[in-house]
Amino acid sequence: MQAPSSVRTLVIAAVAAVLLMVPLAVSAADAAPNDTCMMCHGDGAAKNAAGKSITVDAKSFAGSVHGQMSFKCTDCHSDVSADKLPHEPKLKPANCAACHEAPVKEYLATAHAKARAGGNMVAATCSNCHGVHDIQKSSEPASRTNVARIESTCGSCHGNDAVIQKAKLPGGNIVSQYHDSIHGQKTNGKGPAATKAPTCTGCHGAHKILTKNDPESRVNREHIALMCGSCHQQVYSRFSASQHGQMRQAGNSAAPTCIDCHSAHRIQQHAGTQWQLDVIKECGNCHQDFIATYRDTYHGQVTQLGFTRVATCNSCHGAHDVLPASNPKSMVSPENRVNTCRSCHPGANANFAAYEPHGNPHDRVGNPILYYTRLFMQLLLAGVFTFFGIHTLLWLIRSLKEVGKGRGGHDGH
Repeated sequence: MQAPSSVRTLVIAAVAAVLLMVPLAVSAADAAPNDTCMMCHGDGAAKNAAGKSITVDAKSFAGSVHGQMSFKCTDCHSDVSADKLPHEPKLKPANCAACHEAPVKEYLATAHAKARAGGNMVAATCSNCHGVHDIQKSSEPASRTNVARIESTCGSCHGNDAVIQKAKLPGGNIVSQYHDSIHGQKTNGKGPAATKAPTCTGCHGAHKILTKNDPESRVNREHIALMCGSCHQQVYSRFSASQHGQMRQAGNSAAPTCIDCHSAHRIQQHAGTQWQLDVIKECGNCHQDFIATYRDTYHGQVTQLGFTRVATCNSCHGAHDVLPASNPKSMVSPENRVNTCRSCHPGANANFAAYEPHGNPHDRVGNPILYYTRLFMQLLLAGVFTFFGIHTLLWLIRSLKEVGKGRGGHDGH
């Protein structure tokens, strides 16, 4: 049972008085202020008036970056003096900006700081990411900000369903999405690749984390390609020269960027069957007319059955280097079309490549032969069903009459 605060105050005062009566060459503040603080805070059962633990693990602090630099408790808790005890029950929060001015300045402009300023006290502060008395350098394996532990550190909020619901965090459980992604699989693996794969801070930044709607955010739609290109430089180079990249450079923000095809946190290995099938739908989000005509073809119908051993969008148009057919470098330009078809059909020639993969049977002007062929087949089908429908109906009527005659003859009438 916790002692009343008045009793604790008297105990602390008595301890301080004893310390002051011990003959020392120097004052307690100069000799060992941390030891003085640990007289109370080293007690594993120590709690404040609100019932929150105020215990400090001396060993953890000694092994921390601050402990190794011989920091005193009063360096961070500046409103406390070891030779003036007991101190006030409620102290000011440690001021990290006293030493880390630049990172704290960046943090104050972030989504986390703005959320706290708006009353959302669940939002992360320095201690949520770095720890309190056990802060380690990021290079240390035990550090919360080590590349191998970033996922779990961010996941304490963005991977915790209770916190997500309470703080109304956008995107849902994005850490679980990341964990199953190709990036997450690499960072949770072993070897050099684990330290090179992007983590949360690799895309969002460390201290300057901004919402995606902020024009200065690393994950703002206008910066996505460049941000992904910091790792995927060759892909970024091809994308920048593509039709999509040129549209974005011209100011068309609706043009596709990396996350439109690959997603943000669910990025998968491009060789996976499911991803190859799903990315066709992504192309169809913008090219609705082309996806409709593609689905009418043999290629499109086979992919709808779940198979990928037929041509998909990128098989003919490319992936990151999509160019219009008028560009000589395009895979579907007259100069390259035969070679593109030969990647699957080795014997393809010019006549084979003349096939229209996106023929629209509803376009009378653009595809007159296909349009009238479709119309003829529809009329033929309707005529056949109509003729045989009438024939079947007449045959039914005749059969009923024959049955009636048969029954009448059997009764003797």
